[in-house]
Amino acid sequence: MFVIAGTLIVLISVVTGYLASHGEMLALWQPFEVLIICGAAFGAFMVANPASLQKKTFKLLPQLLLGSRHNRVFYSQLLSCAYNLFQRSRQEGFLAVEQDVEAPFESEMFQRFPDVIRDHELVEFFTDNYRVFTITGLPAHELEAMMDAELELVSEELVAPGHAVNRVAEGLPGFGIVAAVLGIVITMGSIGGPMEEIGAHVAAALVGTFLGIFFAYGFVGPASAHLERLGEQEFQAYLCIKACLSAMASGHPPAIAVETGRKMLPTHLRPSFIELSELVKQFR
Repeated sequence: MFVIAGTLIVLISVVTGYLASHGEMLALWQPFEVLIICGAAFGAFMVANPASLQKKTFKLLPQLLLGSRHNRVFYSQLLSCAYNLFQRSRQEGFLAVEQDVEAPFESEMFQRFPDVIRDHELVEFFTDNYRVFTITGLPAHELEAMMDAELELVSEELVAPGHAVNRVAEGLPGFGIVAAVLGIVITMGSIGGPMEEIGAHVAAALVGTFLGIFFAYGFVGPASAHLERLGEQEFQAYLCIKACLSAMASGHPPAIAVETGRKMLPTHLRPSFIELSELVKQFR
């Protein structure tokens, strides 16, 4: 909602100010300038980034409008899932949950938490490290060090889409200049013709510069910052799971382990202590 509102404010402010200064909207209608700028920017994005990063970036774009899927409901399910796994393993032994850990995406237990199961990378991080702990019995500090090494790479990957889009934002003013230069080339070819035609070509060239800067600072730059925030918010889920696993490896009971993970969440996303207690009661 705030993304839509902010976009409308940018558009309305610029257009209203332009019209109030007696500008003509038709003078800004330069579709071929838009084609040059946006097409060149998109092509540069494809050249600069591997296919996997491009796919991940496009996959994240709907969350700009719909909001992050790593919300309060998601974290409630994540903590409930961790508690359920820890509790069953503690009461019945690891063999009782071995199949769930080995094949989490076919597991009936994990299917009870649909928001969690959609995040394949997080589920694999959770089950892989839990499997290592149960099989090897690593001390908590060694397990934590191993997870920290993995999380360094995860952190870089989660913010990579935002950085990729930010590089596009940095290049857009340059592509605006490219469009303007091409417009001047066309203008030079019209010298000797009607002044109205020359003036129209100059205006189109200047609009190219305007659009490159406007797209960069009004839309693409803010979108890149938002994508980076989405990545940072998703990383909180990994820190939550790391805290839960470290507490479990230290010998704490499941209730304390998930409470440790809850403390790692941002205050506006974490379920309250009472809410979490109510959620895990069904698994006792």
